[in-house]
Amino acid sequence: MATEPQNLPSKPPSPRTVLGRSSYGETLRIGEILRKETVGGILLLIATVAALIWANSPASDTYFALRDYEIGYEPWHLELSIGAWAADGLLAIFFFLVGLELKKEFVAGDLRDMRRAIVPIAAAFGGVVVPALIYVAVNLIAGSDGLRGWAIPTATDIAFALAVLAVISSHLPSALRIFLLTLAVVDDLIAITIIALFYSDNVQPLYLLWMLLPLAAFTVLVQRVPRFFGTRIWPAWVILLPLALATWALMHASGVHATVAGVLLGFAVPVLRRGPDRQKLPANPEAPGLSEIFEHRFRPISTGIAVPIFAFFSAGVAIGGWDGLSRVLADPVAIGIIIALVLGKPIGILLTTWGITAGTKAKLDPDLRWVDLLGIGILAGIGFTVSLLVNDLSFAVGSAHNDDAKVGILAASVLAALIASALLTVRNRRYRAIEAEERRDDDKDGIPDVYQEGEAG
Repeated sequence: MATEPQNLPSKPPSPRTVLGRSSYGETLRIGEILRKETVGGILLLIATVAALIWANSPASDTYFALRDYEIGYEPWHLELSIGAWAADGLLAIFFFLVGLELKKEFVAGDLRDMRRAIVPIAAAFGGVVVPALIYVAVNLIAGSDGLRGWAIPTATDIAFALAVLAVISSHLPSALRIFLLTLAVVDDLIAITIIALFYSDNVQPLYLLWMLLPLAAFTVLVQRVPRFFGTRIWPAWVILLPLALATWALMHASGVHATVAGVLLGFAVPVLRRGPDRQKLPANPEAPGLSEIFEHRFRPISTGIAVPIFAFFSAGVAIGGWDGLSRVLADPVAIGIIIALVLGKPIGILLTTWGITAGTKAKLDPDLRWVDLLGIGILAGIGFTVSLLVNDLSFAVGSAHNDDAKVGILAASVLAALIASALLTVRNRRYRAIEAEERRDDDKDGIPDVYQEGEAG
């Protein structure tokens, strides 16, 4: 009688992969966001170009006079210039959407699985730390007094980066798009935390305590909006909007940058809808959660109005011709920003991602290559909206360092966009043929078969 073989080596487990294929629903959602951000990126570009042309025209005095014109009510600490209203007020809408997006990713998105989320989160931190260190090193070596601007090159502009990606990435894997979106959102959260901790002057704890009252009321009432109003949420804003404005105003009066209020309000909005028995149900296209409804309603306001207006009043800088440009590029502040964004961002993102894979013995998804992540890392070097905001908090508006930093931000963003576009366009050609095979839908159920592999049985 034959005996069973003893001590046969078992089949080694498959190595864990990172940046694998996401769910089909998440892929569709990211595609929709990319289409919206393409329009936002175009509007942002138009506003920036218009500001630069006006600020360098014979009528430049009128641009700066308009930007610096003050309106508001001083007893409420709200007598601000128009440029400050755009930075403190309109950008709060942008950060409200950041809060919505981040919460949705971790509550109902693919990133609720920490094994999937850890890579873009770690990459975001790497993409913040390395540029900051590079900027500090450049300014220390040069003996510059511009160290206060260390956080300027740490941010990634979601609108510009996603707009560029949407134009050139018609066939790139959806995992890369989700990676960039998540990285940029986490990046913005880190940036707003840096603003709250390091760029808040003369903090008034009493105002912060008062701010908690309307924020708590907003949090409680927004949870009950679906129950009383369903998807018709606008009647609820008769109550919610005054509470949101009170939260913003008290945050501003406290000395903490008012955009932080936008993130906190975004975190307060529920992601999951509730059934008749009050049981939480996952959001879906047929019955979206309140966070999804808010995002749908407010994203056009953010991308079409708030961010372009901020860019218009923040990006305008009088360069002064070639002589002025030469002077700017000799400033360690501008040099540090350019090097940090164009080189520091991809270095930080790639090193961190490689460290995660090496430390966990995971492997990059077989559908991807490291050169793809290099392209995404360079694209993340487009630091515009939040970088301009941090610049205005670092250096006095109109000062030499402030103007030089603006030129550095613009130059770095253009360089990063061009280099990333060239690299990712080449990679896009490789994936064009692959996508045709992936779109096969042999069972005619409306979902590509590649998203159903391994689900049967």
